[in-house]
Amino acid sequence: MTGTRPVGVDTIGECEVRITRAFDAPRHHVFAALTTPALVRRWLGPSTWTMTQCEIDLRIGARWRYVMSGPDGEQMAMGGEFRDITPPERLVSTEIFDGDRTGGETVTTAVLTEVDGVTTLTTTVRYPSAEARAAALATGMTEGMSLGYDRLDDVLAVLSGDVS
Repeated sequence: MTGTRPVGVDTIGECEVRITRAFDAPRHHVFAALTTPALVRRWLGPSTWTMTQCEIDLRIGARWRYVMSGPDGEQMAMGGEFRDITPPERLVSTEIFDGDRTGGETVTTAVLTEVDGVTTLTTTVRYPSAEARAAALATGMTEGMSLGYDRLDDVLAVLSGDVS
């Protein structure tokens, strides 16, 4: 694994969370890893789970869907619609879990900025209520994102040709 970087988490107002993480990779590689099914399957979700479905129709108004299976047969599925796509710098989509387990549809805005080969991914998630945000934070989502981002480091190292 390449160097692990910290994940920053801030709350904004009553309904938003901002997650920030830097990656030692060019912005176009990070964008590709967020939007290419074969790459998403390699890093997203709990490490002990298998992504059984990864569909990404990368067009404004089109949909995405992920389905994961846990080691004990549990299922977790989510999907949404793309609202804005500006490769390789911005991606806006909705997200809702099957069974609405997080209190409603969220809107996620991912912004990628690159300086000297380091790309910072700033993801802002807007929840439908303060209660929904509090419930999501209580699930350990930020710890899970941190672990996924550590696996994303490995994917990006391969894309960048740095597999030392």
